[in-house]
Amino acid sequence: MVKETGAEKIIFDNDLTPVQAYNLAKVTGVMAIDRFQLILEIFSIRASTYEAELQIKLASLRYELSRAKERVKLARMEEQPGFMGLGKYEVDLYFETVKRQISSIKNKLKKKREERQLHRVRRAELGFSSISLAGYTNAGKSSLFNLLTEETVPVDDALFTTLSTTTRAVQFSKRKVLLTDTVGFIDRLPLKLVKAFHSTLEETILSDVIILVVDLSEPDEDIERKLSCSLDTIQKIGATGIPVVTALNKIDLLEKDELKRKTEYLKEYAPNTVHISALHGTNITALKQEITRYLESFVQASFSLTINDETMSLVSQLFDRAHVQNIEYEGDMVKVVFRAIPWFADRVKGRVEKLGGVFKHEAKS
Repeated sequence: MVKETGAEKIIFDNDLTPVQAYNLAKVTGVMAIDRFQLILEIFSIRASTYEAELQIKLASLRYELSRAKERVKLARMEEQPGFMGLGKYEVDLYFETVKRQISSIKNKLKKKREERQLHRVRRAELGFSSISLAGYTNAGKSSLFNLLTEETVPVDDALFTTLSTTTRAVQFSKRKVLLTDTVGFIDRLPLKLVKAFHSTLEETILSDVIILVVDLSEPDEDIERKLSCSLDTIQKIGATGIPVVTALNKIDLLEKDELKRKTEYLKEYAPNTVHISALHGTNITALKQEITRYLESFVQASFSLTINDETMSLVSQLFDRAHVQNIEYEGDMVKVVFRAIPWFADRVKGRVEKLGGVFKHEAKS
């Protein structure tokens, strides 16, 4: 097949071990890669920020390291001396070099996370709610982001146009909120890639509402598969419990009867659906109203606690997951006023009471 087609590369949809890749390359004379490596290559082409490049490099190096032992074994087999022209000493050196590079990149990403944490703390102090756009890759998230923010982020009919987050302030029913466009999900996204893009997906985990964008113009089986993948990924990254509003996008491509049929079909799968067309701006007001409904259900509460390590850990988490309205330190006590969705406020109440503090629900806002 390689000879007949003049192929430059062989791509397998499943994982390849180093031995399999080595043997295939030896027989065919071209490189053999698996699904993970293909996704990494696409990511590399799409990376537009320094952080995205770091995350891709980290995922690539972790992939290398997980297979390094097998490659070392391959290099030391008498019938296959050396790996990629390297002797035994060089292979060991390569193994250690990869580990050092991983450590260096993790430190750089940690600094980026700390910067983002400072931004989130500032947003919380200003009382901003946050909304994230999520969904399968190429569902129309960036188009909807552009429409809601009246800005322009790259839009393309290709995979992974967005690999890093873009956050802008937008007006929702006289309330200013922060809207974030995130990386698109994909079927069987390798766990290593989920980990590598954690800082990107973090914006989804820490939002108050998730807008899950679904391309309604696709065949039923594709919609169901991609919707299931998106909801599974939301669960996998730890965002379960955050309200989800499903934006059924591209309704301009459907006839009325087909739209009605698909809506009925998705009723049991998609939470809180709103029909929209990001291209034509259809039903965007209805989408904003549905989102505002969740933002307005927030409760305001306060608590007082004696300052210790556990208390400060709780306060730190609060800045991540709620809107801290005010914080005061008096002697060995700290008093915090915050806004959050009810289930999270109840969780904080349990923690505060366990630590011997006083918790009080103040008002809805």
